[in-house]
Amino acid sequence: MAREFVISLYLSVFYIFFSILKVFPQKKKTILVASFGDNLLFTLKELERQTDDQVVILKTSQCKTDFGSERLTMDFETANIFDWFRSVYHLATAQKVIVDNYFAFLAVANFKSNVQCVQLWHAAGAIKQFALKDPSIENRSSLAHSRFKRVYNRFDHVAVGSEKMAAIFRESFAVGNNRILRSGIPRTDFFFDTGAVSQAKQRVKEEYPSIRGKKVILYAPTYRDNELNVNELHLNIDKMYRAFKGEYILMLRLHPAVNGNFQNKYPGFVVNVSSYSNINHLLVATDILITDYSSIPFEFALLQKPMIFYAYDQEEYAESRGFWEDYEEMVPGPVVETTREVIDVIRNDKYDLQQVRQFADTWNQYSNGNSSENLVSNLFTEDTQVKAVMKTQL
Repeated sequence: MAREFVISLYLSVFYIFFSILKVFPQKKKTILVASFGDNLLFTLKELERQTDDQVVILKTSQCKTDFGSERLTMDFETANIFDWFRSVYHLATAQKVIVDNYFAFLAVANFKSNVQCVQLWHAAGAIKQFALKDPSIENRSSLAHSRFKRVYNRFDHVAVGSEKMAAIFRESFAVGNNRILRSGIPRTDFFFDTGAVSQAKQRVKEEYPSIRGKKVILYAPTYRDNELNVNELHLNIDKMYRAFKGEYILMLRLHPAVNGNFQNKYPGFVVNVSSYSNINHLLVATDILITDYSSIPFEFALLQKPMIFYAYDQEEYAESRGFWEDYEEMVPGPVVETTREVIDVIRNDKYDLQQVRQFADTWNQYSNGNSSENLVSNLFTEDTQVKAVMKTQL
Protein backbone atom coordinates (compact mmCIF):
# COMPACT_ATOMS: atom_id res chain seq x y z
CA MET A 1 0.00 0.00 0.00
CA ALA A 2 2.82 2.41 0.85
CA ARG A 3 4.39 1.81 -2.55
CA GLU A 4 1.14 2.59 -4.36
CA PHE A 5 0.63 5.70 -2.26
CA VAL A 6 4.06 7.07 -3.18
CA ILE A 7 3.55 6.30 -6.88
CA SER A 8 0.08 7.88 -6.89
CA LEU A 9 1.38 10.98 -5.13
CA TYR A 10 4.22 11.36 -7.64
CA LEU A 11 1.87 10.91 -10.59
CA SER A 12 -0.58 13.44 -9.17
CA VAL A 13 2.19 16.04 -8.90
CA PHE A 14 3.43 15.17 -12.40
CA TYR A 15 -0.09 15.49 -13.82
CA ILE A 16 -0.62 18.94 -12.29
CA PHE A 17 2.64 20.37 -13.63
CA PHE A 18 2.26 18.65 -17.01
CA SER A 19 -1.27 20.05 -17.45
CA ILE A 20 -0.12 23.57 -16.62
CA LEU A 21 2.95 23.42 -18.88
CA LYS A 22 0.99 21.94 -21.79
CA VAL A 23 -0.56 25.37 -22.41
CA PHE A 24 2.82 26.60 -23.66
CA PRO A 25 3.34 26.48 -27.46
CA GLN A 26 4.40 23.15 -28.89
CA LYS A 27 7.95 23.07 -30.29
CA LYS A 28 9.56 21.16 -33.15
CA LYS A 29 11.21 18.91 -30.64
CA THR A 30 11.90 15.23 -29.95
CA ILE A 31 12.35 13.99 -26.38
CA LEU A 32 14.36 10.85 -25.61
CA VAL A 33 13.62 9.32 -22.18
CA ALA A 34 16.53 7.02 -21.36
CA SER A 35 16.71 4.22 -18.85
CA PHE A 36 19.17 2.04 -20.82
CA GLY A 37 20.21 4.43 -23.58
CA ASP A 38 21.90 2.26 -26.24
CA ASN A 39 19.03 2.29 -28.73
CA LEU A 40 18.39 5.96 -28.08
CA LEU A 41 22.02 6.90 -28.79
CA PHE A 42 21.83 5.38 -32.28
CA THR A 43 18.44 7.01 -32.82
CA LEU A 44 19.79 10.37 -31.67
CA LYS A 45 22.60 10.31 -34.23
CA GLU A 46 20.12 9.51 -36.99
CA LEU A 47 17.74 12.24 -35.81
CA GLU A 48 20.58 14.72 -36.11
CA ARG A 49 21.36 13.46 -39.61
CA GLN A 50 17.81 13.40 -40.98
CA THR A 51 16.01 16.21 -39.15
CA ASP A 52 16.42 19.68 -37.73
CA ASP A 53 14.39 18.85 -34.60
CA GLN A 54 15.64 20.03 -31.25
CA VAL A 55 16.48 16.88 -29.27
CA VAL A 56 16.31 16.77 -25.47
CA ILE A 57 17.56 13.74 -23.51
CA LEU A 58 16.03 12.91 -20.15
CA LYS A 59 18.20 10.41 -18.25
CA THR A 60 17.28 8.32 -15.24
CA SER A 61 19.97 7.36 -12.74
CA GLN A 62 20.01 3.84 -14.23
CA CYS A 63 21.19 5.09 -17.63
CA LYS A 64 24.99 4.96 -18.07
CA THR A 65 25.08 5.92 -21.76
CA ASP A 66 27.16 9.00 -22.61
CA PHE A 67 25.16 11.12 -25.05
CA GLY A 68 27.88 13.76 -25.30
CA SER A 69 28.27 17.03 -23.42
CA GLU A 70 27.24 19.05 -26.49
CA ARG A 71 23.68 17.69 -26.31
CA LEU A 72 20.92 18.95 -24.05
CA THR A 73 20.70 16.30 -21.33
CA MET A 74 18.74 16.48 -18.08
CA ASP A 75 18.49 14.47 -14.91
CA PHE A 76 14.99 13.00 -14.94
CA GLU A 77 14.84 12.31 -11.19
CA THR A 78 12.80 14.03 -8.51
CA ALA A 79 15.95 14.51 -6.43
CA ASN A 80 16.98 17.17 -8.95
CA ILE A 81 13.87 19.37 -8.83
CA PHE A 82 15.12 22.00 -11.31
CA ASP A 83 15.99 19.42 -14.01
CA TRP A 84 12.81 17.47 -13.28
CA PHE A 85 10.62 20.54 -13.75
CA ARG A 86 12.40 21.41 -17.01
CA SER A 87 11.96 17.78 -18.12
CA VAL A 88 8.20 17.98 -17.59
CA TYR A 89 8.11 21.19 -19.58
CA HIS A 90 9.92 19.58 -22.52
CA LEU A 91 7.62 16.56 -22.42
CA ALA A 92 4.54 18.79 -22.38
CA THR A 93 5.68 20.85 -25.39
CA ALA A 94 7.21 18.12 -27.60
CA GLN A 95 6.04 16.67 -30.89
CA LYS A 96 7.69 13.28 -30.41
CA VAL A 97 8.55 11.31 -27.28
CA ILE A 98 10.70 8.18 -27.55
CA VAL A 99 11.15 5.97 -24.47
CA ASP A 100 13.19 2.79 -23.94
CA ASN A 101 11.46 1.27 -20.92
CA TYR A 102 8.31 1.33 -18.81
CA PHE A 103 7.81 4.84 -17.37
CA ALA A 104 4.88 5.38 -15.01
CA PHE A 105 4.54 9.08 -15.87
CA LEU A 106 3.05 8.04 -19.23
CA ALA A 107 -0.10 6.96 -17.37
CA VAL A 108 -0.95 10.61 -16.71
CA ALA A 109 0.86 12.39 -19.56
CA ASN A 110 -2.04 13.47 -21.74
CA PHE A 111 -0.03 14.59 -24.73
CA LYS A 112 -1.41 16.92 -27.38
CA SER A 113 -3.28 15.05 -30.09
CA ASN A 114 -0.49 15.25 -32.68
CA VAL A 115 2.25 13.90 -30.41
CA GLN A 116 3.79 10.54 -31.29
CA CYS A 117 4.91 8.38 -28.36
CA VAL A 118 7.31 5.62 -29.42
CA GLN A 119 8.41 2.62 -27.35
CA LEU A 120 11.94 1.66 -28.32
CA TRP A 121 12.30 -1.28 -25.94
CA HIS A 122 15.77 -2.02 -24.60
CA ALA A 123 15.86 -5.67 -25.75
CA ALA A 124 15.88 -7.10 -29.28
CA GLY A 125 14.17 -10.29 -28.12
CA ALA A 126 12.74 -11.91 -25.01
CA ILE A 127 13.16 -15.23 -23.26
CA LYS A 128 11.33 -14.31 -20.06
CA GLN A 129 7.89 -12.75 -19.88
CA PHE A 130 7.40 -9.10 -18.98
CA ALA A 131 4.84 -6.28 -18.74
CA LEU A 132 1.23 -7.56 -18.63
CA LYS A 133 2.45 -11.17 -18.97
CA ASP A 134 4.94 -10.96 -16.09
CA PRO A 135 3.78 -13.46 -13.42
CA SER A 136 5.13 -11.19 -10.68
CA ILE A 137 2.40 -8.57 -11.26
CA GLU A 138 -0.36 -10.98 -10.21
CA ASN A 139 -0.08 -9.75 -6.62
CA ARG A 140 -0.12 -6.06 -7.55
CA SER A 141 -3.20 -3.96 -6.84
CA SER A 142 -5.99 -3.20 -9.30
CA LEU A 143 -4.76 0.42 -9.24
CA ALA A 144 -1.34 -0.76 -10.44
CA HIS A 145 -2.85 -2.91 -13.20
CA SER A 146 -4.90 0.04 -14.40
CA ARG A 147 -1.76 2.19 -14.47
CA PHE A 148 0.19 -0.42 -16.44
CA LYS A 149 -2.53 -0.52 -19.11
CA ARG A 150 -2.67 3.28 -19.39
CA VAL A 151 1.09 3.41 -19.88
CA TYR A 152 1.08 0.77 -22.63
CA ASN A 153 -1.92 2.36 -24.30
CA ARG A 154 0.11 5.55 -24.63
CA PHE A 155 2.41 3.94 -27.22
CA ASP A 156 1.57 5.05 -30.76
CA HIS A 157 4.41 2.92 -32.13
CA VAL A 158 6.41 -0.01 -30.78
CA ALA A 159 9.61 -0.66 -32.72
CA VAL A 160 10.51 -4.31 -33.40
CA GLY A 161 13.25 -6.30 -35.07
CA SER A 162 11.15 -9.34 -35.93
CA GLU A 163 7.68 -10.77 -36.17
CA LYS A 164 8.52 -12.95 -33.16
CA MET A 165 9.01 -9.83 -31.05
CA ALA A 166 5.96 -8.15 -32.60
CA ALA A 167 3.80 -11.04 -31.33
CA ILE A 168 5.34 -10.73 -27.86
CA PHE A 169 4.71 -6.98 -27.70
CA ARG A 170 1.10 -7.42 -28.81
CA GLU A 171 0.55 -9.64 -25.76
CA SER A 172 2.82 -7.81 -23.31
CA PHE A 173 1.53 -4.30 -24.06
CA ALA A 174 -1.96 -5.20 -25.34
CA VAL A 175 -1.37 -3.18 -28.51
CA GLY A 176 -2.79 -3.79 -31.97
CA ASN A 177 -0.75 -4.77 -34.99
CA ASN A 178 -1.26 -1.26 -36.39
CA ARG A 179 1.05 0.10 -33.67
CA ILE A 180 3.95 -2.21 -34.52
CA LEU A 181 6.78 -0.39 -36.31
CA ARG A 182 8.90 -2.91 -38.23
CA SER A 183 12.04 -0.76 -38.36
CA GLY A 184 14.60 -3.07 -36.79
CA ILE A 185 16.45 -2.32 -33.54
CA PRO A 186 18.75 0.74 -33.82
CA ARG A 187 21.66 -0.48 -31.73
CA THR A 188 22.07 -3.60 -33.90
CA ASP A 189 23.33 -1.28 -36.66
CA PHE A 190 26.66 -1.45 -34.87
CA PHE A 191 27.17 -5.12 -35.76
CA PHE A 192 26.92 -4.32 -39.49
CA ASP A 193 29.51 -1.52 -39.34
CA THR A 194 32.88 -3.23 -39.84
CA GLY A 195 34.82 -0.09 -38.98
CA ALA A 196 32.96 0.44 -35.70
CA VAL A 197 33.34 -3.23 -34.79
CA SER A 198 37.09 -3.12 -35.42
CA GLN A 199 37.48 0.03 -33.33
CA ALA A 200 35.41 -1.48 -30.52
CA LYS A 201 37.59 -4.60 -30.39
CA GLN A 202 40.68 -2.43 -30.17
CA ARG A 203 39.14 -0.29 -27.43
CA VAL A 204 38.32 -3.35 -25.31
CA LYS A 205 41.88 -4.68 -25.75
CA GLU A 206 43.29 -1.33 -24.66
CA GLU A 207 40.99 -1.29 -21.62
CA TYR A 208 41.78 -4.91 -20.74
CA PRO A 209 45.22 -5.74 -22.22
CA SER A 210 45.30 -9.22 -20.60
CA ILE A 211 42.84 -10.49 -23.23
CA ARG A 212 45.34 -9.98 -26.06
CA GLY A 213 46.32 -13.27 -27.68
CA LYS A 214 43.73 -15.22 -25.68
CA LYS A 215 40.32 -16.70 -26.46
CA VAL A 216 37.68 -14.79 -24.55
CA ILE A 217 34.78 -16.31 -22.61
CA LEU A 218 32.17 -13.81 -21.43
CA TYR A 219 29.96 -14.84 -18.51
CA ALA A 220 26.93 -12.54 -18.34
CA PRO A 221 24.25 -13.99 -16.04
CA THR A 222 20.81 -12.50 -15.48
CA TYR A 223 20.29 -10.84 -12.11
CA ARG A 224 18.02 -12.73 -9.72
CA ASP A 225 15.85 -10.89 -7.20
CA ASN A 226 17.22 -13.05 -4.39
CA GLU A 227 20.88 -12.25 -5.10
CA LEU A 228 21.13 -8.94 -3.27
CA ASN A 229 23.53 -10.36 -0.68
CA VAL A 230 25.17 -13.12 -2.74
CA ASN A 231 28.94 -13.35 -2.25
CA GLU A 232 29.82 -16.10 -4.73
CA LEU A 233 29.02 -16.85 -8.35
CA HIS A 234 27.23 -20.03 -9.33
CA LEU A 235 29.89 -20.58 -11.98
CA ASN A 236 32.83 -22.24 -10.23
CA ILE A 237 35.75 -19.96 -11.05
CA ASP A 238 38.29 -22.33 -9.49
CA LYS A 239 37.28 -25.11 -11.89
CA MET A 240 37.24 -22.75 -14.87
CA TYR A 241 40.73 -21.54 -13.97
CA ARG A 242 42.14 -25.06 -13.73
CA ALA A 243 40.54 -26.04 -17.03
CA PHE A 244 41.34 -22.98 -19.16
CA LYS A 245 44.21 -20.94 -17.68
CA GLY A 246 46.75 -19.93 -20.29
CA GLU A 247 44.50 -20.38 -23.33
CA TYR A 248 41.41 -18.42 -22.29
CA ILE A 249 40.44 -15.26 -20.44
CA LEU A 250 37.16 -15.23 -18.51
CA MET A 251 35.37 -11.88 -18.59
CA LEU A 252 32.62 -11.37 -15.99
CA ARG A 253 29.66 -9.06 -16.55
CA LEU A 254 27.85 -8.93 -13.21
CA HIS A 255 24.87 -7.07 -11.80
CA PRO A 256 25.96 -4.23 -9.47
CA ALA A 257 24.45 -5.97 -6.43
CA VAL A 258 26.57 -9.08 -7.11
CA ASN A 259 29.60 -7.21 -8.41
CA GLY A 260 30.03 -5.34 -5.13
CA ASN A 261 30.80 -8.58 -3.29
CA PHE A 262 32.96 -10.25 -5.93
CA GLN A 263 36.59 -10.92 -5.02
CA ASN A 264 38.89 -11.77 -7.94
CA LYS A 265 41.33 -14.53 -6.93
CA TYR A 266 42.68 -14.98 -10.46
CA PRO A 267 43.54 -11.55 -11.92
CA GLY A 268 45.56 -13.17 -14.71
CA PHE A 269 42.59 -15.26 -15.81
CA VAL A 270 39.47 -13.40 -14.68
CA VAL A 271 38.69 -9.88 -15.93
CA ASN A 272 35.78 -8.08 -14.29
CA VAL A 273 34.15 -6.01 -17.06
CA SER A 274 31.01 -5.13 -15.10
CA SER A 275 31.82 -1.42 -15.13
CA TYR A 276 32.35 -1.28 -18.91
CA SER A 277 29.31 0.58 -20.16
CA ASN A 278 28.96 -0.68 -23.74
CA ILE A 279 27.93 -4.33 -23.85
CA ASN A 280 28.15 -4.40 -27.66
CA HIS A 281 31.88 -3.68 -27.49
CA LEU A 282 32.36 -6.60 -25.12
CA LEU A 283 30.35 -8.90 -27.38
CA VAL A 284 32.53 -8.31 -30.45
CA ALA A 285 35.63 -9.07 -28.35
CA THR A 286 34.05 -12.33 -27.10
CA ASP A 287 34.62 -15.80 -28.57
CA ILE A 288 32.18 -17.75 -26.37
CA LEU A 289 29.19 -16.38 -24.46
CA ILE A 290 27.87 -18.00 -21.28
CA THR A 291 24.52 -16.63 -20.16
CA ASP A 292 21.06 -17.81 -19.10
CA TYR A 293 17.83 -15.79 -19.48
CA SER A 294 19.08 -12.39 -20.63
CA SER A 295 18.40 -10.69 -23.97
CA ILE A 296 22.10 -10.59 -24.90
CA PRO A 297 21.93 -13.72 -27.15
CA PHE A 298 19.56 -12.02 -29.59
CA GLU A 299 22.27 -9.59 -30.63
CA PHE A 300 25.28 -11.83 -30.01
CA ALA A 301 23.76 -14.26 -32.53
CA LEU A 302 24.47 -11.70 -35.27
CA LEU A 303 28.17 -12.47 -34.75
CA GLN A 304 27.53 -16.20 -35.36
CA LYS A 305 29.62 -17.29 -32.39
CA PRO A 306 29.00 -20.07 -29.85
CA MET A 307 26.76 -19.69 -26.81
CA ILE A 308 26.27 -21.80 -23.68
CA PHE A 309 23.16 -21.45 -21.53
CA TYR A 310 24.07 -22.04 -17.90
CA ALA A 311 20.54 -22.44 -16.51
CA TYR A 312 21.19 -24.01 -13.11
CA ASP A 313 17.82 -22.77 -11.77
CA GLN A 314 15.68 -23.19 -14.87
CA GLU A 315 12.59 -24.62 -13.15
CA GLU A 316 12.51 -22.05 -10.37
CA TYR A 317 13.10 -19.17 -12.78
CA ALA A 318 10.38 -20.37 -15.13
CA GLU A 319 7.91 -20.50 -12.26
CA SER A 320 8.73 -17.03 -10.95
CA ARG A 321 9.25 -15.14 -14.23
CA GLY A 322 7.77 -17.30 -16.99
CA PHE A 323 9.18 -18.12 -20.44
CA TRP A 324 7.61 -17.32 -23.80
CA GLU A 325 8.47 -20.76 -25.16
CA ASP A 326 10.03 -23.99 -23.97
CA TYR A 327 13.44 -22.75 -22.84
CA GLU A 328 15.58 -25.58 -24.19
CA GLU A 329 13.81 -25.46 -27.55
CA MET A 330 14.18 -21.71 -27.81
CA VAL A 331 17.84 -21.00 -27.03
CA PRO A 332 20.53 -21.51 -29.72
CA GLY A 333 23.04 -23.52 -27.76
CA PRO A 334 23.60 -26.28 -25.22
CA VAL A 335 21.74 -25.90 -21.91
CA VAL A 336 23.79 -26.97 -18.89
CA GLU A 337 23.34 -26.94 -15.12
CA THR A 338 26.88 -27.34 -13.73
CA THR A 339 30.32 -25.84 -14.25
CA ARG A 340 31.60 -29.30 -15.18
CA GLU A 341 29.13 -29.34 -18.09
CA VAL A 342 30.22 -25.84 -19.15
CA ILE A 343 33.83 -27.02 -19.29
CA ASP A 344 32.89 -30.14 -21.25
CA VAL A 345 31.00 -28.11 -23.89
CA ILE A 346 33.96 -25.75 -24.40
CA ARG A 347 36.58 -28.48 -24.50
CA ASN A 348 34.65 -30.57 -27.01
CA ASP A 349 33.14 -27.78 -29.14
CA LYS A 350 29.59 -28.98 -28.57
CA TYR A 351 27.98 -26.13 -30.48
CA ASP A 352 25.64 -25.91 -33.44
CA LEU A 353 26.42 -22.68 -35.30
CA GLN A 354 23.68 -23.40 -37.82
CA GLN A 355 21.23 -23.14 -34.93
CA VAL A 356 22.79 -19.79 -33.99
CA ARG A 357 22.38 -18.50 -37.56
CA GLN A 358 18.73 -19.56 -37.65
CA PHE A 359 18.14 -17.87 -34.29
CA ALA A 360 19.75 -14.65 -35.60
CA ASP A 361 17.67 -14.69 -38.77
CA THR A 362 14.43 -15.23 -36.84
CA TRP A 363 14.90 -12.61 -34.14
CA ASN A 364 16.74 -9.99 -36.23
CA GLN A 365 14.44 -10.23 -39.24
CA TYR A 366 14.24 -6.45 -39.74
CA SER A 367 17.59 -5.53 -38.21
CA ASN A 368 19.84 -5.35 -41.25
CA GLY A 369 22.17 -2.45 -40.52
CA ASN A 370 19.72 0.34 -41.35
CA SER A 371 17.39 0.19 -38.36
CA SER A 372 18.12 3.70 -37.04
CA GLU A 373 17.51 5.17 -40.49
CA ASN A 374 14.33 3.13 -40.92
CA LEU A 375 12.96 4.20 -37.53
CA VAL A 376 13.53 7.92 -38.02
CA SER A 377 12.37 7.84 -41.65
CA ASN A 378 9.12 6.13 -40.64
CA LEU A 379 8.39 8.61 -37.85
CA PHE A 380 9.06 11.69 -39.93
CA THR A 381 7.51 10.39 -43.15
CA GLU A 382 4.21 10.34 -41.27
CA ASP A 383 4.66 14.05 -40.54
CA THR A 384 5.48 14.79 -44.18
CA GLN A 385 2.41 12.94 -45.39
CA VAL A 386 0.13 14.86 -43.00
CA LYS A 387 1.57 18.19 -44.15
CA ALA A 388 1.14 17.22 -47.80
CA VAL A 389 -2.55 16.38 -47.20
CA MET A 390 -3.09 19.68 -45.43
CA LYS A 391 -1.55 21.60 -48.33
CA THR A 392 -3.84 19.93 -50.86
CA GLN A 393 -6.84 20.97 -48.75
CA LEU A 394 -5.89 24.66 -48.77
